Amino acid sequence: MFKISVNQSLPERIHKPTNVSLFLYNAAVWNPHRIHYDETYTKSTEGHPKLVIDGPLLGDWMAQCVCNWLDDQGEIFEFEYRNTQAAYLGDTLKSGGKVLSCIESQKEFLLELWVKGSNENIVAIGSAKISISAK
Repeated sequence: MFKISVNQSLPERIHKPTNVSLFLYNAAVWNPHRIHYDETYTKSTEGHPKLVIDGPLLGDWMAQCVCNWLDDQGEIFEFEYRNTQAAYLGDTLKSGGKVLSCIESQKEFLLELWVKGSNENIVAIGSAKISISAK
């Protein structure tokens, strides 16, 4: 049986995006913004030091962190996130979270989620409500 307790940490996931992974992600979501694939444009026109990691990709990583942890023992029924600062190509990013609260009788839990940059700075925060399967 899948046991969850308040303050339990989710297993962290490490992310090292590449030029190719950024290109493929943006192609898949039909995002033509050049800050994710054109370094010259990104630096000269937008003023970023490197290619920018997509905000929605950070959200996807948080959701994947939860799904991997649940391992088919439950599901996400509510999810939200927001980016707090830019993340750049070359950064090693880490997604994770912890259980904030639970309603035991309903087997529902509230999770706090995050993506941290190379220097442990928070680049995205989020939350998810999950329900545990009764198996």
